[in-house]
Amino acid sequence: MATTVEMRNVYSALPSLLSVSSHVWIDLDEAADVLYISFRKPQQANDSVMEDNLVYHYDGERLVGVTIIGARAMLAQAGDLRKN
Repeated sequence: MATTVEMRNVYSALPSLLSVSSHVWIDLDEAADVLYISFRKPQQANDSVMEDNLVYHYDGERLVGVTIIGARAMLAQAGDLRKN
């Protein structure tokens, strides 16, 4: 069952997620610590751009997905930054 903290995190992410697309698919590969976010299924990306641990997937000019490599580590680092 989801905790109150988990639900607050989901609610806080909603405006950002819904501004990109009305449909969002999220898959987590826990073993590899990679989070896949798709704004269209199938993604059918024809171009990708990598910046740091983020891979942006495009179909032409349209963003159709994001891959976050090291998602849990990135989240932990963001939590540490919020404490400062």
